[in-house]
Formats: sequence, C-alpha cells, structure tokens
Amino acid sequence: MATTDLTAATFETTISDNEIVLVDFWASWCGPCRQFAPVFEKASEENSDIVFAKVDTEAEQSLAAAANITSIPTLMAFKGGTLVFAQPGALPAPALGELIGAVRALDVEKAKAEAAAQSGS
Repeated sequence: MATTDLTAATFETTISDNEIVLVDFWASWCGPCRQFAPVFEKASEENSDIVFAKVDTEAEQSLAAAANITSIPTLMAFKGGTLVFAQPGALPAPALGELIGAVRALDVEKAKAEAAAQSGS
C-alpha cells in the first residue's frame, strides 16, 4: 500500500478508523524528510495492513500545530486510535522495522491500564 496524504479534514477519521496508523510529518524543503521518504514508502509496501500517512506541514500548518510538531520529520504511531509513539528525526529502515514490530505487539488497553495505575487514577 502506498502512503496516504492526510489533511486536517481526514486526520481524525483515519486515526480512528484504522487499527495501526503511522504518520510522517514532513516538508518539501527538509533534507532529512526527503531522506526518510523512501524508507517510509518501502515500509508501506511491506506492511499493507498498516496505514502509512504523510502530513505536509507547510500545507497543513494548523494540523501540525495541533499535533505539537516542533521538528521535522516527526513520526507518530497510533494504535486503536491512541498515540503510542512520537519522535522527531528520520529513522533508518531497521529502526522503523523495529518500531512497526513494537506497535504491532503493543497491547494498548493493558498499557493504558498500567499508566492509569501508575498515575493513581
């Protein structure tokens, strides 16, 4: 599956309607973004059950601001509609593969319960 371009209008539904979504926040003028793009594209072809989405931070400035993007590229991973990973910087292919494996293996409900227990709520 190729990558999908997200906008402010499609962001929430894409996150909530798919089990796993990886979102690359990027800009055309960003060198590291251009280096990461083929790695992200290749991973999308190898993991057809995951939605790989891109947000052009220049075209979608309000969305980037709402997501608190301060550095690009920034990669976010959502599972079951929950943000489970967010990190700026271009990942090499092996690290992206490890991240995908970790997100697949993550039990979001268990993680939420553990976080709630630790915070005392």
